[in-house]
Amino acid sequence: MNTILCSVSGIQNKESKTQIKNALNKIQGVNEVGVNLTSGTVEIHYNDPATDYEIKNCIENTGFKIIYQ
Repeated sequence: MNTILCSVSGIQNKESKTQIKNALNKIQGVNEVGVNLTSGTVEIHYNDPATDYEIKNCIENTGFKIIYQ
């Protein structure tokens, strides 16, 4: 199983958290999504056929911005 941890700006409330989780759970291969409102991070556990690119693209298409360090 693969894991990706993204810092995401714009996660402000439970509605934002639900929106991200619902979008990511539609991707085939995504097993678990954890959203931390305090730190603004999203942790995704996934297998094939899901990819890093597809997951990051999904987050950004949902209206949030990934913060690259």
